[in-house]
Amino acid sequence: MDIRFDNRIVVVTGAKDGLGRRISEQFLASGANLFCCDIDPAGLEVVTEKGGTTDVLDLTDEKAVAAWIGGIEQKTGRAIDVLVNNAGGFGHAMPRPIEDVTDSEWDVVMARNPRIAFGVSRAVVPGMKRASRGRIINMSSGAGIAASRTRLHPYTAAKHAIVGLTRQMAMELGAFGITVNSVAPGFVLSNAFTKADWERYSPEAQQAHVQATFMRRIGDPDDIASMTLFLASDQASWITGQVISVDGGR
Repeated sequence: MDIRFDNRIVVVTGAKDGLGRRISEQFLASGANLFCCDIDPAGLEVVTEKGGTTDVLDLTDEKAVAAWIGGIEQKTGRAIDVLVNNAGGFGHAMPRPIEDVTDSEWDVVMARNPRIAFGVSRAVVPGMKRASRGRIINMSSGAGIAASRTRLHPYTAAKHAIVGLTRQMAMELGAFGITVNSVAPGFVLSNAFTKADWERYSPEAQQAHVQATFMRRIGDPDDIASMTLFLASDQASWITGQVISVDGGR
């Protein structure tokens, strides 16, 4: 199956490293006209060098998001074809009993996950409706469909919220030719944070994790990027409202 995105306008959020960068690189290799952003510029230059258009942007700023999406539509003269809501993260949340979770931890994680996915989706949907087509892929997590090994209450709640948002948008937007799906990655060595997390495990704990995975290996960013591109493609035109676990089997 040859998946191409020639002459397609693709937007990826949270692209400086990890899954966002690899997803961006795969879209560029498949011919996409790529626009991506991150709140941190370090790493975006890698995507720029490969042909993507990058911006430093705080996606919790509603006006900045509207201006960014509007600028892309004006520059290209058309609606955005594909949106990948990849931006997210833990913020400063720490594993702790629920009675010790602070309002600040909760609010930051919610703002960086479902709030951003909602805000960017809200900005691109009017153009997609006018075009009568579009693809939105929301990055959730294994923590979006079950209790999380991270033991982070805000993060698990936030990723569950992204799953709910995905299903609600899919129900509304299908009539306009727009599909909305979510990718739920398992544990993937994708950036400095996940690598440091993995290295905190003892060799025995690492081996136990691998053995508990059907495929007997941990994930690679390409595993997630490949599913994302498939859901964004014409081949996935009758798939919507779905949450696809990409976790090697658990």
